[in-house]
Amino acid sequence: MASREDILTNKIFLCAVLPLVKTIAMDDPKLAKKFEHAHAVIQVSAKDPDAPAGKFATHYVVNCGEWLCHTDKVADNAHIELEFKSIEQMNAFFKGKIGPSTLPKMKGVTKKPAVFAAFMMTLLKMSSMLTATQAPEAEEDKKLLVKCYFYLLSSGISTLNKNGHEEIHRWTLSSPDRVYAWAVDGHPDISAYIRIKAGKSKAGRGVYKRALPFFTMRFDCLDSALGILMGTADMLEFTKESKLIMDGAPEFGAQIGDYMLKVGDYAR
Repeated sequence: MASREDILTNKIFLCAVLPLVKTIAMDDPKLAKKFEHAHAVIQVSAKDPDAPAGKFATHYVVNCGEWLCHTDKVADNAHIELEFKSIEQMNAFFKGKIGPSTLPKMKGVTKKPAVFAAFMMTLLKMSSMLTATQAPEAEEDKKLLVKCYFYLLSSGISTLNKNGHEEIHRWTLSSPDRVYAWAVDGHPDISAYIRIKAGKSKAGRGVYKRALPFFTMRFDCLDSALGILMGTADMLEFTKESKLIMDGAPEFGAQIGDYMLKVGDYAR
């Protein structure tokens, strides 16, 4: 039986990491071209005897370059599937422990070989981005990486809350209706947020437009954002230099920063 930590880790991969495949496949021009004529249901799953369908999964519906991502939902009609023997095996694989004991069963490869190859290229792109230790040089690559980090963090915090992470769920239980956001000056298309209220949470992509967020972690440029997100810069120094701006009380910045680290610990 999987441990509580294994289950939370798996939910992070299913609900926060794997959705980035859609973002990368649609935003990277070279990868987008490979899916422009594709029609397929692609699934990543992990077998588990306690799961209602015998497995936990996230799947994608790809239609001529347009992607729908269904997090933590099993598809019965997947054309292509990476099926892991257990959630522990899936966790190990996505944490970079790749070997004979962690490789998934690959289904449907011969039916849609070109789509399968493109999907694996996208997975590898995602892995290389999230494990990079240095910021990319190209501006478009920087934009995509910051966007992926923002989406990962907002969805990751919400996922941990929904799955009963004790500290994060306690925080949302005691909270009134509030929105916490991440943003970069001059790049409104690169932003994300999480809305919380009385134990409930919802992650969103883009700018929250219904009201001014209660707190925003805002960066002056992409490089500053990557310095903090990749852990290569000091948050206190960046705050002093106005490279990181806390639009809200500083104590909320420290709190969100702590939850960001928790997501990172589960995802790495």
